Amino acid sequence: MTEVLIDATDAGRFGAYLAEPAGTGSAPGMLVIQEIFGINQNVRSICDDYAAQGYVAIAPDLFWRQEPGLQLDSNSKEGWKRAMELLQGFSETKGIEDLIATLAWLRTHPRVSAKVGTVGYCLGGKLAYLMSTRSDVDAAVGYYGVGIEGSIGEAGAITHPLMLHVAEKDGFSSPEAQKAIRDGLAPIVHATVHTYPGVDHAFARKGGDHYDANAANLADGRTASFFAHILKA
Repeated sequence: MTEVLIDATDAGRFGAYLAEPAGTGSAPGMLVIQEIFGINQNVRSICDDYAAQGYVAIAPDLFWRQEPGLQLDSNSKEGWKRAMELLQGFSETKGIEDLIATLAWLRTHPRVSAKVGTVGYCLGGKLAYLMSTRSDVDAAVGYYGVGIEGSIGEAGAITHPLMLHVAEKDGFSSPEAQKAIRDGLAPIVHATVHTYPGVDHAFARKGGDHYDANAANLADGRTASFFAHILKA
């Protein structure tokens, strides 16, 4: 596990957390997209988990233009306050540019085989969706992405498999928004939407207030099978 630097497409360089599987052989790549709390221990643990599953996993710092190296506590009021402030100043367009730059970097890594997937949570859940519409990533998974309905018009650009995990009681995504997502993706043969009854936003964040082990295990199992089928075949 290490820190690396990636060249931005406009100017500057941003940091990323990199976790590699044991051994020296080739492996698929996994681009892990942060929540609004920066590259904190939760995101690093997700990368480590993917490395243990046999992926070269990387999580880029998407808030580097505002406050590089940020690691906020998702269980504290201070962490939430700062995260929401940063979210207001976050450029979605620049974030996607940074993710595409990270995708390109990952594909040149000496251990990465031909295929790379991406998985994101919260903010990252929407960005994972946008990576499926704006990049050539081989597979994408989004957990409880916020605001996807506003970009559902891009769904026709999806050419690789996409899976979304939706929390039925998500406080940041109304029933109407969730319906718009399901309806918008229904004609897309590459897209699958799973809804988890009775759970709230961030149901898969271990240690979080809304963590639900049953829903998290189901979603994570579906995700693992999805990526294994597409990226390891």
